[in-house]
Amino acid sequence: MANWHSMESDAVLREQATDAKNGLTAAEAEKRRAQYGLNKFAEKKKEKLIFQILRQIKDIAVIILLIAVGLSLALAIVEWHEYGAMGLVEPVVIFIIVAMNTTLAITQERGAERALEALAVLNSPHCYVIRDGVKMQVDTTEIVPGDLIVLKTGDLVPADARVIECESFAVDEASLTGESEPSSKNPDLLLQPDAPLGDRKNMVFSGCLVVSGHARVIAASTGMNTQMGKIASYLQTTKKRKTPLQMRLDKLGKAISAIAVASAIVLFGIGLLQRQEVLHLMLLTVTLAVAAVPEALMLIVTLMLTHGVKKMVKKNALIRKLQAVETLGSTSIICSDKTGTLTQNKMSIRRLWLSGDEKPITDTEATSDEHLWFLKEFLLCSNATFEHDGDKEVLIGDPTEKAIMRINLEKGADRKELDTQYGRVAEIPFSSARKMMTVVVKKPDGKYLVITKGAFDRIPFNKKDANFVQRLEEVHNTFAEDALRVLTLASKEIDKLPAQGNREAFEKALESDLTFQGFIGIIDPPRPEAAASIARAKSAGIRTIMITGDHAATATAIARELGIIAAKEGVITGQELEKLTDVELANSIEFYSVYARVTPEDKIRIVQAWQMKGAICAMTGDGVNDAPALKAADVGVAMGINGTEVAKSASDMVLTDDNFTTIVDAVTEGRNVFSNIRKLIYFLLVCNISEILIMLFGQVSGWGIPVTPMMLLLVNVIADGIPGMALAREQSDKRIMNRKPFDRNESFFSGGLMQVIIRQTIVCSIVVLVAFFIGKFVDIQTGEVAHIAADSGNQTLGQTMAFLVLAWTSILHVFTVRSRRSIFRRSLKDNHFLWIGTLAMFVLMALLVAIPGINTALKMTDMSIYHWLIALGLTLVPTLFAEYNKLWDNYKLKSIEKNRVEQQKIS
Repeated sequence: MANWHSMESDAVLREQATDAKNGLTAAEAEKRRAQYGLNKFAEKKKEKLIFQILRQIKDIAVIILLIAVGLSLALAIVEWHEYGAMGLVEPVVIFIIVAMNTTLAITQERGAERALEALAVLNSPHCYVIRDGVKMQVDTTEIVPGDLIVLKTGDLVPADARVIECESFAVDEASLTGESEPSSKNPDLLLQPDAPLGDRKNMVFSGCLVVSGHARVIAASTGMNTQMGKIASYLQTTKKRKTPLQMRLDKLGKAISAIAVASAIVLFGIGLLQRQEVLHLMLLTVTLAVAAVPEALMLIVTLMLTHGVKKMVKKNALIRKLQAVETLGSTSIICSDKTGTLTQNKMSIRRLWLSGDEKPITDTEATSDEHLWFLKEFLLCSNATFEHDGDKEVLIGDPTEKAIMRINLEKGADRKELDTQYGRVAEIPFSSARKMMTVVVKKPDGKYLVITKGAFDRIPFNKKDANFVQRLEEVHNTFAEDALRVLTLASKEIDKLPAQGNREAFEKALESDLTFQGFIGIIDPPRPEAAASIARAKSAGIRTIMITGDHAATATAIARELGIIAAKEGVITGQELEKLTDVELANSIEFYSVYARVTPEDKIRIVQAWQMKGAICAMTGDGVNDAPALKAADVGVAMGINGTEVAKSASDMVLTDDNFTTIVDAVTEGRNVFSNIRKLIYFLLVCNISEILIMLFGQVSGWGIPVTPMMLLLVNVIADGIPGMALAREQSDKRIMNRKPFDRNESFFSGGLMQVIIRQTIVCSIVVLVAFFIGKFVDIQTGEVAHIAADSGNQTLGQTMAFLVLAWTSILHVFTVRSRRSIFRRSLKDNHFLWIGTLAMFVLMALLVAIPGINTALKMTDMSIYHWLIALGLTLVPTLFAEYNKLWDNYKLKSIEKNRVEQQKIS
């Protein structure tokens, strides 16, 4: 592809075989349309719903549940004469759970792929071209390379094009380059081939808005070959990698499935050796599948994520993809855009220097009459105005002139009153070629005041005193070194206006022999709360990286003020980045904290380089150019106020206040959600692994099946489900932001959790087996023990007691998982939903056993008061055991900490 920005206009016309006056012929345009295709983005083929469903259910844990559905349905049909419709409850419930999980996953996926659709609507449906010497309106899809396009204020650029002639022409390219100020165009510029997009002042780009002037441009690239087309291509090809939560849940699912399969093989083997009926072995297999897979896990995880979403909305963070909630909690790198996120997206005057001042002053120090009049002169030489938008007034104008208006309003100036006293009688408008603007106002005494503002090197003030000019250059450079945009003001007083017959002579007479007045320094300042949020993120082990399309000097100044740049970190530009290979970038990525003048490709490379280092990246953005990187990042964060629809559609989260602080707040909530998911895993696994152990033990020992599949389903879905849902409302330790993020590959069971799970699982299994043994083999009245065999004793009573103890221990276990501290140190007010849900489930499980008719339908029987008391006593054992271990573990931790402090004192 040719570097159109580094070619003369005539060379571009020759290369494109077109004419600067007449454009292409209609026949040639048709020929090129056949060659290059329509000027639109290629559409990605959408995946059919059936394939999405099949992709979701290929997970091994889901397959095991579906096999359980099939087997239990077969058993229900075989045993229809005994159980009737009640036999269908089990397969129907399991199938509904699988269907709900699949529906939730597909709904999230289908709602996420909207970025390309939003990108497609950026082009206006029509534009003007010149063909065969005639100006005509055509559909933008019909534009071909070589077309002569006519652009004016308010038009959307239909294709990437080389400017060949223009007048006061400026284009808003913020969505593509990230620069907040419109880009003034100059057709006579010749640039280096590797010039960044933001510096290509002789080019216009598809999808950008013309904000002033008019121009004729030659279409250089159309469709997928435009800069916007490249972004569309990135959006199509960039794949979102699995979130840490998905990876951990996948590993957990595989581990549970492996346990289930291994257990099934053992059960089948033992059953065959014992010459048991195949139907009975099928029943055992179904029971084991129900026991092994925590059916409520995915539903409760989804509810936890949803609860996190609701809490984040209150903090101005709108989550578009549920998995992003937990991923935020694992975030270790935040790649943040500068403009509007770390800064206020509002140009402000920060520094002033008036001729004669000893040193520059800040905007807050400008209180003298001389400084206030100096600012009023700037206001007189600007065109920013207030316009009514419904019930409110909106400041309209160039960002620089809006900054001038704002500071004058803050200082008490009245624009209308000023315009009345100093009526404007003439104006020489700003242009990119002149880089200055002049106005003439009539003073109350009848004389005229000529005021010129603009670039220091362009304003024609009196420069006879070389020492004075040198002093001005020194002051100007101090402003520029701090990345301030410098505006110069000069003026003079005249008794009468020059003759206006010759416009050029009139302008020259006005803009000559001016008197230098002073400088103002303008910048988009950092948000007041951003520095504290960056420091807070740093204490949580999260590094903030600035990525911007702005110049390196400006980015460096803001980064230094915010505390992003440390002693050993550097700044790199897009041009320098382009020279590095992917391997070189990955090896040096940790050195850089500021990336300036970057392209969409650069942003993706930066994100991927950090990901290669094992980091979990959050990436912010608002422009179309940010969309590919937002999609590639682990968490794409779009701006809600200034963000484009393309960026929002490609993101995982939208900030409704465009504030960096909101990201850090969202990370805090994400960590809380992850903490609660760990608690849930701990809660459910102890119960489910206990169920597997008691089933295996019952078969191996010859005691028989301790609980039926329906009993297990009641425990897994209801007794575990309701308290598990209440865990979503748990609030973690306030010190949660004082530790490092979890590593991407770190297990749910890190920090000794696996040891705790094993410990509690063994105790829970033992008490359930004891309950089953007592109920089946022990006569409470006489104390006699029946012959221990699968077909002896009271099987129904044994299963009833086992069910009750299993359900109750599972319910009480929720209090153990809440904290490593004692349950007696947590207040009832901490989570009243948990207490209500737990009490309700405790009573419900008792009622299922106690109410005649219901208990028999569930293959249970009535129990004596002694059985109830034994069941209650056994239920308390795991909780008391956990309390003892917590006490002992905390004692050991305190001893270790005490020894560490003493050793520090000695040393």
